[in-house]
Amino acid sequence: MHPIERLRHVARSGSVEHRDLVRETAGALAALGGDDSAGLVLSCKRLVERQPTSGPVWWLCARILGAADARAEAWRCADEIDGDPTPRHLADALPEEATVTVLGWPELASEALVRRGDLAVLVIDAQGDAAAFTRRLLGADLEAVDVAESGTGAAAAASQVVVLEASAIGPDALLAPAGSHAAAAVAHHAGVPVWVMAGVGRVLPRGLWEVLVNRLDHDDPWDAVVELVPLDLVDVVVGPVGARPVGELAKRTDCAAAPELLERD
Repeated sequence: MHPIERLRHVARSGSVEHRDLVRETAGALAALGGDDSAGLVLSCKRLVERQPTSGPVWWLCARILGAADARAEAWRCADEIDGDPTPRHLADALPEEATVTVLGWPELASEALVRRGDLAVLVIDAQGDAAAFTRRLLGADLEAVDVAESGTGAAAAASQVVVLEASAIGPDALLAPAGSHAAAAVAHHAGVPVWVMAGVGRVLPRGLWEVLVNRLDHDDPWDAVVELVPLDLVDVVVGPVGARPVGELAKRTDCAAAPELLERD
């Protein structure tokens, strides 16, 4: 398949894990390499237009556009996201025998939870993924309960930790599955710690974050599959260097704000 056709296929992809998106996109962009700089810029702009809620896609495109060797940078990014240690850090940091609330089927948190055999997991139904994920946890000999969306508040209040999965994070908020804001708000009010998974490529500089937020569909937010959650509701951010207080997030950005991605055609 020609790289441009491959990129079009990736751009049109629906519900795909961020790591898979980055891996496929990196391969296609690497094939373009430095031989077609105008095509590379256009392809990156089209990708973030089609996948505006994926922080790792923004990160990958920004990294490639800012690199002297686009091909080598694409493969470096793919290796970094494949080797993301964030799930291991969450598994190490969660309290023993804790009751943990998550939403749907979280890409990174799922790896951490199955590493632990002592947890009870309340899985809030988000986008219809809860039942399948609950079966996955039960198959790993974990105690797990599938919770309807109407039970979000009760589950959050009954937990020792609420773990949210961010697809992107900016200076003052994060983007996570719908229902995350309610879970975080209830937990915060009840004194339950709110932890956020912020794996490789999720933390964006202000410029890219603002463009991402502006591209969200703000009409009928109650029908959206993702939503913004204020960082004021978060206690801990778990990332590639471990679990850290949310205040330390200000020290981290995963890429520079590529000027090409700040402009719209």
